[in-house]
Amino acid sequence: MSRAAGPGLLRRHRDFRLLWCGETAGKFGASVTSVAMPLVAVSTLRASTFEVGLLSASAWLPWLVIGLPVGAWVDRMRRRPVMLASAAVSFLLFLAVPLAAWAGLLSVGLLIVVALLTGTAAVFFQTAYSAYLPGILAPEDQPEGNAKLHGSASAAQIAGLGSAGLIGQVAGAVNAMFANAATFLLSLLCLAGIRHREPRREPAAAPPRALLHEVGEGLRLVAGDRWLRSLTLFGAASNLALMGYQSIQVVFLVGTVGLAPGAVGGLIAATSTGGVAGAFLARRIAARIGTARAMLVFELGLAALVLLVPATHAGAGLALFVAGGFCVSAGVVAGNVVKASFQQRYCPPRLLGRLTASTAFLNFGTLPLGALLGGWLGTVLDLRTAMWITTAGVPLAALVLLLSPVGRTRDLPTTARPEPGPSRRPLERQGG
Repeated sequence: MSRAAGPGLLRRHRDFRLLWCGETAGKFGASVTSVAMPLVAVSTLRASTFEVGLLSASAWLPWLVIGLPVGAWVDRMRRRPVMLASAAVSFLLFLAVPLAAWAGLLSVGLLIVVALLTGTAAVFFQTAYSAYLPGILAPEDQPEGNAKLHGSASAAQIAGLGSAGLIGQVAGAVNAMFANAATFLLSLLCLAGIRHREPRREPAAAPPRALLHEVGEGLRLVAGDRWLRSLTLFGAASNLALMGYQSIQVVFLVGTVGLAPGAVGGLIAATSTGGVAGAFLARRIAARIGTARAMLVFELGLAALVLLVPATHAGAGLALFVAGGFCVSAGVVAGNVVKASFQQRYCPPRLLGRLTASTAFLNFGTLPLGALLGGWLGTVLDLRTAMWITTAGVPLAALVLLLSPVGRTRDLPTTARPEPGPSRRPLERQGG
């Protein structure tokens, strides 16, 4: 493992550089998809608002269905092969979309199936990736590594969203899926080039009772620790609101604001520049005012400006969408940088996969519910009212942090939480 002294991680750590390249490529492709798939549904297949919401929900539904057992499986397996298999599956599935269109077989149903299957691959990849990073980086390098990964992910999101709009305008929304497939191929090649090899783990096969015990261990870790519990509940509430408005923002911009489909990607890309700013500022602000206080600044102060988004109108009023989206993007990414570094230091290494899966089950599990909520509200109400309701939930979710131990301290714990012992001492007393 490399130490923190000397040049930055990207210059001195080859394996991290490859992981960074692969993850950035995957985020670029995912950003293309987040615009291209709804545009294909709206402009090519004439999907309804609810169908677009259902499409967004399908990509996140696997977290609710398999998120918990995947954490236990990943803790029993080497993480890199799991990521390789996930990238390969995503590459083939996204390649199938334009091929199906050429063959005249494309439908909303097929898009939903692809979203479900690629979402399943993403569960395995994200769980393995979150647990893999601490294995190749020294603890003192992890904050820099998280900041670089989140920052590059935001930059890739900007490029991907803008590219999706450009490709959709020049070559059609369906052909934007080729770009996504290519990025997963690049991710696959980068991951294959990593030299670090993990120690052999237990076989993935396990008696059902053992698997249930391990799943329960992860849930007890989250439920019994006040810091992990507070951050997880906040993440679940925040993602419900975020996905609620993001699932219908394309329809809102095209149908209510009157924006041309080809310009949607560029406008959403402009909002995502906030993610780069958030990743850049996260460590600096947290070091100055404290990690817990920084979480409140990011997730409550900045994110509250998302209320500018539903006030968007044509012409100069598009600046409201950009400003609101920029601020919420900056707040969310900066908060994620702080939270990821905290969890990687605080959680016992052998439980990190289970912690990732347990928190993701609740955090990502509300995303399909938010997408369905947004689609339903956009159907029974007008789209602007639906946007007002869902965006209001973003700052309201941050009240969970304000009323939790996070709101009553300067810093999140900086030392690792002891492993649960046979005495089952309450986790509530651990970590400060």
